[in-house]
Formats: sequence, C-alpha cells, structure tokens
Amino acid sequence: MPDGRALFGRSVTLVPAVAAHHGRDLHDCFAATDPKGEIWTYMGYGPFAGHEAFETWLTGCEASRDPLFYAIVPRTSGKAEGMAAFMRMEPAHGVAEIGNIWMAPPLQKTRAATEALYLMMRHTLGELGCRRLEWKCDALNAASRKAADRLGFKFEGIFEQHYVIKGRNRDTAWFAMLDRDWPALQEAYAAWLADENFDADGGQKQPLCSFIEVAGRN
Repeated sequence: MPDGRALFGRSVTLVPAVAAHHGRDLHDCFAATDPKGEIWTYMGYGPFAGHEAFETWLTGCEASRDPLFYAIVPRTSGKAEGMAAFMRMEPAHGVAEIGNIWMAPPLQKTRAATEALYLMMRHTLGELGCRRLEWKCDALNAASRKAADRLGFKFEGIFEQHYVIKGRNRDTAWFAMLDRDWPALQEAYAAWLADENFDADGGQKQPLCSFIEVAGRN
C-alpha cells in the first residue's frame, strides 16, 4: 500500500502534507481565490475560520496514515495549491481509494491537476499492483462525478443514506478503476500528457476523453 513516498510528474509533485511546510501556502491559496468557501461544500471539514484553524486541522492530517494526505505542488509556482489522500487502504484485498481531493481555483482544470491524480493512479495500480482503486463522492457533487468519469473511473452506483455530514444526509456515488483496465488507461494518459498535446500557454490540444476512447477501442 502507499507508504508516503514523493510522487514526481512533469508539471507537478506530490509530497506528504506537513503543516509547517505547506500550511501557509495551502491556506492562502484557497483564502485568496475562494472567499465564499465553496470548495468545502461537499467536504467533511471546512470552511476554516483562519490560518490557525486550518493549520491545526492540517497538523492532525500530518499524523494520519489512513488517510495518507499529500500536498499538490505545481512546478510553475513551487507552492502547495491543493491536497489529496490515499485512504481506506486494504492490503489484503489490494484495494485503495483516492479521496479528500481539493484544489484551489488556479490549479483546477490544469495539466498539473490532472497529472497529480494520474500519479496517484499510477502509483497504486501500476507500481504497487493494487487490484482496485476507488473514487467516492457526494452524489450531489456534480463536478467530482464528472471528474471521475473524465479520468476513466467506472460508475458503480449510489449508496443511499451513506453518511451524515455537516448535519445533512449524504448519498455516495461510487466509482472504481481496475488493474485490468490500467494498461490501456496509462497509454491514454501518456499520450494526453505529452508536451506536443499542449500549446505555449499550457492549453490542451486534444481532450483526455479522446485518448481514453481510442485506448478503449484498441
């Protein structure tokens, strides 16, 4: 199972979240770009009253091993701009989940954002030999469900009344990616992430879905 090693990509690096190193950058990036706290709508935590409250929460994350929290650091800024975690890890069954994903608006819908999640998929399904990688989100979270579908996860259904979070019911949408699907998906990601697929401003020339569709037909 994931052990906290750093994950390196072309445009982004993932490192274990450390409050002393990443707390200020993480807090400032969402405080400056999401003043209404919309990023926390479907999360089990947040919004935070200020930097001190956020760093206290992040200190608790630092000590956790499941979830195992990572800071997402784009190479363009060199600063943490989001987080994600490996969680619900079951070594005996070869199962893990990617969750607790949040990214400040400047990071969202960028090459680095997609590559960050690709690195987590590659680490579990490719390097560690997991059999199953899961993605779960609030069934009302349309953006997260759309992201899971775009990334190649398969929708498996809705778990109704799964949790009570922030005083309200949460139905959970379940998605998964299996080891047998990974070789074709990895080829699709490699093609999408190639430098020639991006223009001088960092915009994609062809969307990820087009490469996944081709991989699925081969």
